[in-house]
Amino acid sequence: MSVALRLADSAEPWTRYSAMRYLVGMPDSDPELMEARNAMLSHPLVSGLIAGLEDWPGEVLSSHKSAKQQFHKLAFLADIGIGQDDPHIGGILEKVTSHVSDEGPFQLPTRIPEHYGGTGEQVWAWAACDAPVILYSLAKMGRRDDPLVRRGVEHLLGLARENGWGCSVSKELGSFRGPGRKKDPCPYVNLYMLRLLSLFEEHIDGPEALAGIECLLGLWERSLVAHPYIFYMGTDFRKLKAPFIWYDIMHVSEALSHYPAALGDKRFSDMLALINSKASDEGSFIPESAWQAWKGWDFGQTKSPSSWLGFLVAMINGRAAGHATGRRP
Repeated sequence: MSVALRLADSAEPWTRYSAMRYLVGMPDSDPELMEARNAMLSHPLVSGLIAGLEDWPGEVLSSHKSAKQQFHKLAFLADIGIGQDDPHIGGILEKVTSHVSDEGPFQLPTRIPEHYGGTGEQVWAWAACDAPVILYSLAKMGRRDDPLVRRGVEHLLGLARENGWGCSVSKELGSFRGPGRKKDPCPYVNLYMLRLLSLFEEHIDGPEALAGIECLLGLWERSLVAHPYIFYMGTDFRKLKAPFIWYDIMHVSEALSHYPAALGDKRFSDMLALINSKASDEGSFIPESAWQAWKGWDFGQTKSPSSWLGFLVAMINGRAAGHATGRRP
């Protein structure tokens, strides 16, 4: 049985739906695909995520890395195919877009201590490690052409430098920036800006995207010595992990795999080869690290294969294979 058909027969409805749609190529009108979608929407884990997001923005969390962050959950829902027309999502997105900065990106309640360069007060603000995640989610969920989304994307696009994107925050956060040299690129921001720009065809081959691609591939090439903003590509980075939350080999490979400039680069091929070397004899993939906040999901453990992780690998491999045969990713 092919990888596509095996994943399309998965017990997890989010994998089954995505595999049917993207790997098998079923049209949206296919009754079997519609049944899989309905099963996904009604699954307790998915409906529970949606219910939790109705409290947007939720609790103010200090760490952008926290897998409990509401914006990470929103991005995962976008990745499994949840859109603005699905039940309750439209209302959630209205809350997400209700706070927009003068500069363009959408805001979250944020508190930065004074000793880190902030004011110590809770303010509505944005940072380059949350703004592209929110914009990506909105665009992926069907609001790509919303003028507010476009405005936010253009502002972040304008922050690009020759070496990619650095650490940037809104004016409300004062002089705060992450633990690194000001001229260094921030690996996570470059990763997520590439994910965001991949949704806009006009930016795929743009200079900003090319700079972000070179940033990530260059860090892979110099992983033993280059660690800007304390982002490492060491042992933990190379562990297979889902969903896409922070800085790891699966997330970086996913971001790069949408760009012909990356797909044709040996450094990307080496990264993908490492991922594929971790396949079991049956061709499945077992998570090597898990986010505790996602315990209960098939990828929230490290003992058995995860169909969703397998789907993510299959999608990256599919884009690489398509590039090799001359098809756009």
